[in-house]
Amino acid sequence: MPSPLTLPCADVPGHPDFQALAALPDIAVELRYATADNFVGTNVYGTLDLAYLRREAAQALDNAATWLAGRRPGYRLLVLDALRPQQVQERLYAQLAGTPLVRYLANPQIGSIHSFGMAVDVTLLDPQGREVDMGTGFDAMEPGSHPEYEVEHLAQGWLNAQHLVERGWLRAAMRQAGFHGISTEWWHFDFGDRAQVRATLPRVL
Repeated sequence: MPSPLTLPCADVPGHPDFQALAALPDIAVELRYATADNFVGTNVYGTLDLAYLRREAAQALDNAATWLAGRRPGYRLLVLDALRPQQVQERLYAQLAGTPLVRYLANPQIGSIHSFGMAVDVTLLDPQGREVDMGTGFDAMEPGSHPEYEVEHLAQGWLNAQHLVERGWLRAAMRQAGFHGISTEWWHFDFGDRAQVRATLPRVL
C-alpha cells in the first residue's frame, strides 16, 4: 500500500492533481529522456506516460507561455522534461554515482523536485519552430550551462550576447509565472519551495 506521500506512476494519468501538458495549447513538448537524445543515450522512460506536471505548476507554465507570446510573438516554450518519477531518478543517479557529475542530479533519497511534478526543464522555440541556441545543449553538464557563470563566460567568449538574451527571455517568462531557476542549469525551473514540496506533496514512484 503506497504511503500517503507517494503516488504510483501509473496513477498519474487521470489523477485530479496532475495536468497533461498536451492540453496546454501554446507549449511544445519533447521529453528528451523518452528518446536517446540525453546524457544516458537511451530512452529511460520506456512506455511510461510522463508529460505531466502538478496542476499548479502546469497553470504557471501556461502563464509563462502566454506572457512570452505577448511580448515576443512567435516564440514558444519547449518542455524537455517534466514529471520524472523516483524510479527514473534512481536510474539516472546510478549512471553518475561516484563521478563529479553527480552534482547535477538530486539524490533520490532526498527526492528530485521533478519527482513531485513541480519542476520542469524548458527551452525556447523560435518563430520557425527551431530550438533556440542557448550556448549549450540540454543536459550539458559543464560550466557553460551554469547561470551563475554567465558574465564570466561572456567576457571570455565562451558565451555570446545572443545566448544571454535568449536565456534572459526564458528566465523572465518563467520567473514572472512563479518559477525559480537554479545556479547550475539554465533549463531547470522549480515551482514552489523545495523543502515544502518535499514535506507536503506526494512523490511519484
